[in-house]
Amino acid sequence: MQNTASPGILTTQFWLLGLSSFLFSSSFNMLIPELPGYLTSMGGAEYKGAIIGLFTLTAGLSRPFSGRLTDRVGRVPVMAFGSLVCFVCGFLYPIFTTVMPFLLLRLVHGFSTGFKPTGTAAYVADIVPVNRRGEAMGIHGMCMSVGSAFGPAIGSMISQAFSLNALFYTSSLLAFLSIAILLNMKETLQEKQKLSLKSFQITWRDVFEPDVFSPALITFLCYFGFGAVSTVTPDFSGYLGLQNRGLYFMMFTISSIMVRLFAGKISDRHGRMPVTIVGCIILIMAMVITGYAESVTVFLTGAAFFGVAMGILSPVLSAWTVDLSGEHNRGRAIATMFISLEAGIGLGAFLSAELFDNQRENLPLVFFSMAAFALAALSYTVTIYQFKKRRARVI
Repeated sequence: MQNTASPGILTTQFWLLGLSSFLFSSSFNMLIPELPGYLTSMGGAEYKGAIIGLFTLTAGLSRPFSGRLTDRVGRVPVMAFGSLVCFVCGFLYPIFTTVMPFLLLRLVHGFSTGFKPTGTAAYVADIVPVNRRGEAMGIHGMCMSVGSAFGPAIGSMISQAFSLNALFYTSSLLAFLSIAILLNMKETLQEKQKLSLKSFQITWRDVFEPDVFSPALITFLCYFGFGAVSTVTPDFSGYLGLQNRGLYFMMFTISSIMVRLFAGKISDRHGRMPVTIVGCIILIMAMVITGYAESVTVFLTGAAFFGVAMGILSPVLSAWTVDLSGEHNRGRAIATMFISLEAGIGLGAFLSAELFDNQRENLPLVFFSMAAFALAALSYTVTIYQFKKRRARVI
């Protein structure tokens, strides 16, 4: 495999990829604020944790396959398949109107994020210079963040102004546009193989790439909080009188946009671990502030801190993962990181739903528990950073 990176990063390919990712991110994120209420209307309030949990379960299980296919069949087909899943699922939500079929559809919908981000991260790594990798991950993450910010807010507006079915069909339309862009992009994998049954024969190495253990573990611990936010903040918003349940999502994502640009660039210059430490500290603060929220102002302040933390951690951990991988196993390494991410989100969603138990007084416990996971990530990162510095002094 040859590196097709060009001297700059702001190429036509890069911006097309960013636009496709924006549309993809908007497509599935615009549903999140409305799904807890939708499930409750079916009589499935006790299954709220499964809305995110099942989605991330399938995403995590599909990562070994998407990583293997990314390294063998190509980046573009893997990305296109992920968007295709979103396109199809948007049309099925209005049909699956009882609890169990709905939960099954959430399971299927998870294939979208199991495939699209894996191929995308490998594609970005292929087309940008090594010394600007963190910056590129930050800029591309900004495109995803804009979709994550405006998707939920616009989704709630569409649902209130028209109907839930209109929201589902809009989600499909955005996914279709994402696919259309991808089909006009140049493939970056040089040594492509034809799709066959052998392409799906995974081994343990396809599931876990040991070279990226550290960023994968930190990702796992930090994204418990993301699972909790996705699961309980729609109800939290309702308790505080916010009609638009997507405002928390919009606030945290907007606050992450500019941070992503600077965090990736700073990590290119000063190292991934110091910047990760800062991100973990801010994540702990975000969880504590949100847990203490008794007003809309404090609640949205917690969202802003959460956005800053994710804006730091997402591009830096992605760049760190790619740093530790080689061209031959880039898809597998990225898949390992995303498996950790999905596992963290999924377990965070299930745990937060259990701790919450649809009782408002339990919300502080939910977010303080998520802060504990972030504290574990911080402790691990500080430990390995100190070990690395001591080892460098000895050498």
